[in-house]
Amino acid sequence: MDNYDVKDMSLAEGGRLRMEWAAREMPVLASISERFKKEQPLKGLRISGCLHVTTETANLMTTLQAGGADVVLTASNPLSTQDDVAAALVSNFEIPTFAIKGETNTVYYKHINAALDHKPHLTMDDGADLVSILHKDRRELLDNVMGGTEETTTGVIRLRAMAHDGALTYPIIAVNDAMTKHFFDNRYGTGQSTLDGIIRATNILLAGKTFVVVGYGWCARGLAMRARGMGSNVIVTEVDSLKALEAVMDGFRVMPMMKAAKEGDIFCTLTGDLNVIDKHHFEVMKDGAILANSGHFNAEINIPALEEMAATKRLVRPFVDEYTMKDGRRIHVLGEGRLINLAAAEGHPASVMDMSFANQALSLEYMVKNADKLENTVYGVPQDIDLEIARLKLEAMGVEIDTLTPEQEKYLHSWEQGT
Repeated sequence: MDNYDVKDMSLAEGGRLRMEWAAREMPVLASISERFKKEQPLKGLRISGCLHVTTETANLMTTLQAGGADVVLTASNPLSTQDDVAAALVSNFEIPTFAIKGETNTVYYKHINAALDHKPHLTMDDGADLVSILHKDRRELLDNVMGGTEETTTGVIRLRAMAHDGALTYPIIAVNDAMTKHFFDNRYGTGQSTLDGIIRATNILLAGKTFVVVGYGWCARGLAMRARGMGSNVIVTEVDSLKALEAVMDGFRVMPMMKAAKEGDIFCTLTGDLNVIDKHHFEVMKDGAILANSGHFNAEINIPALEEMAATKRLVRPFVDEYTMKDGRRIHVLGEGRLINLAAAEGHPASVMDMSFANQALSLEYMVKNADKLENTVYGVPQDIDLEIARLKLEAMGVEIDTLTPEQEKYLHSWEQGT
């Protein structure tokens, strides 16, 4: 193969072994892969994926390949690539991969365009960068595309905005909105992997620290739960009154960001929005404050403002930039403000990505079967797919549940019987 761009092909064997390790925790995807091999539902279709290049993603790619697809993969974040996995996809599976951990923004977009050169029939996105560039700069390719999927909250927000403006030219399934995705991947996966990234980057003790969770969506709920479990005093900031009320009822302190900025030792943003930690917050933070982000883009912390305010900046540990303010206070930003769970750690555990990527595979199959019936908008994952993934996961875990009797089914669908 000569159609790829990875850091070091000599890393391939280590990546293959780590893919194998992750696959042990992905039984649902494995069962789908076996069926795909027999039925070939994606035969002859070109798929361009813009996803975090991890062991779990690699196992999704091989599942799609088993289903007959011609797959190309590029990174959805400049710091999220696992270089050994990228090499393994090329060397062991002949999947063209364009991803290097730490790549510049210029190279990042060059790689996305390389994936689009594949002339995809289907797109897979994690943040909607590929879809956005396809619609803005590569419109000559749009006639080939029958549909796509989106993995993240941030990407779904962007795509719904495109659909609202009439800019979206093909249907997208919001994998992020599946119950078996956001209930588990977002809450348990992000909760654990975000703390993992913060601890790996800093080696700090969380017990006794004041930990500010910025936002209270599913990802933030998971992080708040895990930070409390590690002994932190957790503060939640929100702009949504319902989510703020839920955080209060879950036992967390809730306050405006300006007040939390004065109290926090560690801050982590998970909102999908812009500048949620801003200049006026930096001005009141404690000496030694630690800032991280676990939302998709590195826009949640206003790093350009911090750069302007700081007297000096230095890298004090891998993934830890120390900004010394003019008054001597030090503020630390982890992973350049990018996804800390992938910048400094390995991302979500494979067992939760098993369900998320099962949603990806089955949603693509659904799209192939139904694209001609769908409008150019964003759809949720069909409920029968969601329920089937939950059933397969329980089966793989050896968990049995009850089923309704005919009498119970009838009762739930009737109105005649009362007290």
